[in-house]
Amino acid sequence: MELGMIGLGRMGANMTERLVRGGHKVITYDRSAEAIQRVVDKGAVGAHSLADFVKQLSLPRAIWLMVPSGDPVDQTIEQLLPSLSAGDIIIDGGNSNYKDSIRRAAKLKPHKLHFVDAGTSGGIWGLQNGYCMMVGGEKEIVSRLEPIFLTLAPKDGYLHAGPNGAGHFVKMIHNGIEYGMMQAYGEGFELLKTSQFDIDLAKVSHLWNQGSVVRSWLLELCESAFEKDAKLDGIKGYVDDSGEGRWTVIEAIEKGVAAPVLAHSLFARFSSRQPDAFSNKVIAALRNEFGGHAVKKG
Repeated sequence: MELGMIGLGRMGANMTERLVRGGHKVITYDRSAEAIQRVVDKGAVGAHSLADFVKQLSLPRAIWLMVPSGDPVDQTIEQLLPSLSAGDIIIDGGNSNYKDSIRRAAKLKPHKLHFVDAGTSGGIWGLQNGYCMMVGGEKEIVSRLEPIFLTLAPKDGYLHAGPNGAGHFVKMIHNGIEYGMMQAYGEGFELLKTSQFDIDLAKVSHLWNQGSVVRSWLLELCESAFEKDAKLDGIKGYVDDSGEGRWTVIEAIEKGVAAPVLAHSLFARFSSRQPDAFSNKVIAALRNEFGGHAVKKG
């Protein structure tokens, strides 16, 4: 299948490479010529302007946006709109607010353009392991794009969650849960570190993945982080938030749903921007391990 990819950061570039490996033709565009060249070297087709990008795509076009949420998504759609034709599809694979996705779908509908929101999880490991795909949009359009989703995802790793907005809604809740899980691991490892025992945190991380009820991929990443830096002395306990944790807590407030763990994990990230806590170092290390997110050095 043919797909256009706009945005060749760490996620977009790896997704492009996985699609090329899967036999798809991927036409790419990024503001960085170097980023384009990197994926061209992997077998993708490069475009050197949005106009050139749109021109190279066959009708009906399928265009995947892998750009930061918010204004960059709206601005990219506005730039594309005059060049698109009825039946074209825009897919937003970033971490957009689901309410924005509903709005964008409604805006494109009078132009006879389709919108798909594709919540994407997998971080920098997605190229190797596949991406968990949470997709919202019209059933017929999502089915048409299914070869793309099946290539990107591991086995059973793709779901049509519902109409426009459902994909990004599921991804938002996914990330809210992720905040809570990382917070629990961070606090637990801080208790281990501050005990009277000289406990090897990397070995505990490995141990807990052998049949324990708390086993997870995050523990594998903990083990990796502790093997690199046993006490995380090289990482500052400053933890950013990408927005979806905030949106999850706001949703809980709006719906009257008690979500104390998710709310606390968000507020703990705010606290991390004050003096160091080891639990925050663990979370910062985990974000670096699974997503390649930058860490502040201690």
